Amino acid sequence: MAKESATRSDHLERGIYLEYLTISWNLLEGAIAIAAGSFAGSVALIGFGFDSLIETSSGAILLWRLRAERSGHEIERVERRALRLVGISFMALAAYVTFGSVRTLLIRREPERSDIGIALAILSLIVMPVLARLKRKTAASLGSGALRADSRQTSICAYLSAILLCGLGLNALFGWWWADSLAAVLMVPIILKEGLEALRGEVCADCR
Repeated sequence: MAKESATRSDHLERGIYLEYLTISWNLLEGAIAIAAGSFAGSVALIGFGFDSLIETSSGAILLWRLRAERSGHEIERVERRALRLVGISFMALAAYVTFGSVRTLLIRREPERSDIGIALAILSLIVMPVLARLKRKTAASLGSGALRADSRQTSICAYLSAILLCGLGLNALFGWWWADSLAAVLMVPIILKEGLEALRGEVCADCR
């Protein structure tokens, strides 16, 4: 029994460490993306930055949940409330990206090439899948639906990185100014899907 307790404690500590890593990475990623996107006039890059900030809030919520369990508190109500708050943030992000993209397409605002944005997208494509996989393993060990949901958000960040890279790359290589806004629009269904699930308070059934 003591061995099982110690093992779960180890998993909790690993989860807490992963959330600290998530928060630190996304704060840096978000700041760079928003700054570079504002400079280049890239809606997709700015939207990616705001998504990173939402990932930061999600990481903070999960950090709260894991620390609460470590302290012996009841956590299911906290998990569901946190999921709904994250869902509201996702809806706000989807609205921002949609409005910004449509506006850019209508006024034909051509973004400048952003080498920083391209490098950031490539780096995120390397980091995010690894972090998501580690979170999924820890979620399975803890039986945590909330942590499993957070790992899905981290995976989405990797998908958004790929979409962002395509948009920025096409603009840089061929001058397809509309590719940036199109890439931003392609983010919206992914963001909405996760936002709706979070608003419903859905968690991973197989983690129970």
